[in-house]
Amino acid sequence: MLRAEGVSFGYDRRPVLRDVAVSIPGGGLVGVLGPNGSGKTTLLKLLAGLLVPDAGGVTLDGRPLQALGRAALARRVAVVPQETELAFDYTVLEIVLMGRYPHLRPFELEGPADLAIARRMLASTGTADLESRSFRTLSGGEKQRVVIASALAQFESDDATGGGTRVLLLDEPTSSLDLAYQLETAALVRRLNRERDTTVVVCTHDLNFAAGLCHELVLLRDGAVVAAGPTDAVLTPTTIARVYDVEADVHRHSRSRQLTVVPLAVDHGGRSQVTGDRRQEGAR
Repeated sequence: MLRAEGVSFGYDRRPVLRDVAVSIPGGGLVGVLGPNGSGKTTLLKLLAGLLVPDAGGVTLDGRPLQALGRAALARRVAVVPQETELAFDYTVLEIVLMGRYPHLRPFELEGPADLAIARRMLASTGTADLESRSFRTLSGGEKQRVVIASALAQFESDDATGGGTRVLLLDEPTSSLDLAYQLETAALVRRLNRERDTTVVVCTHDLNFAAGLCHELVLLRDGAVVAAGPTDAVLTPTTIARVYDVEADVHRHSRSRQLTVVPLAVDHGGRSQVTGDRRQEGAR
């Protein structure tokens, strides 16, 4: 289990998260939602050990992240950023091999076993045929799957140091993808969660993507948790209004059976903008 307890954090004395408590169960598939500036990405970095809380703490299977050490933590927690910027022109295979760095001794080069793992991860994400391609030439969806393959390569270990919960943290995984790639990304994440027993945390703006993918949700606003729990219980018109100031209809789609969110109007203190506009039209 990955757990944040009473976590607070700020940049330059500006508070971003305040007394946040989040529990990510082993094997869970959890979405973190909230408007811009709510603290989603900061929470993701704290869960990854990339930032250290000003107060509170983050633990993985009961151990503080700082106690694990950087290499040991990297074998169990991997981050897929919103965008991957490279200083040099790497091939796809080279990108995935970077995921093996936590398993190498200082100055050690990747060996045949690392190469086999990298190719296995490419196959598991449907990108084996891209092995020799330049990463820069790939589409957005292809890049996303290759970076996920690199993250998965971090988890593969031949000894006991790779045991325990393995967590994949995804930051806005569909922000630059078209509809087809969004569906492919969701299918890939579900499969990795189910077949590889990978714990997944998805930070996203897309309520419908999260509703169709995640078993549980955490809703943030102004650096605090507004609601957390099973998706059906958390994603309601009431919580959406509290978090986003938006009036929305939430229903289960008749064909897909997926929970669907339809924004209706901006809610200004309980009075929707749509209602106000209609009243103006009626007065004309």
